[in-house]
Amino acid sequence: MTSLAPTAPCPTRHILTGDNLDHWRRNRLAEARGILADATHHPDTLVVLAARVVIVMTGDSRECARAIDALRRRDPRPLHTAAAVSLSQGGAA
Repeated sequence: MTSLAPTAPCPTRHILTGDNLDHWRRNRLAEARGILADATHHPDTLVVLAARVVIVMTGDSRECARAIDALRRRDPRPLHTAAAVSLSQGGAA
């Protein structure tokens, strides 16, 4: 009988805490900003996701407003409906 166990050891999970978590968040926000800046070259689903990331993570109200506008253009559902769907699936709006 053959073993189905992997032959290579599993890498240790990297737990994000403190500075690592802040660095990860800054990277995700920068990535989302890049997608929104070049939205015409990305699928609607990715633009919607990027807009949600910016809305949740930015501290700039003007940037948040622009992300909400991008979300409204790409996702026809009312914002409260889109947020409810995201939150019911365990994600952030």
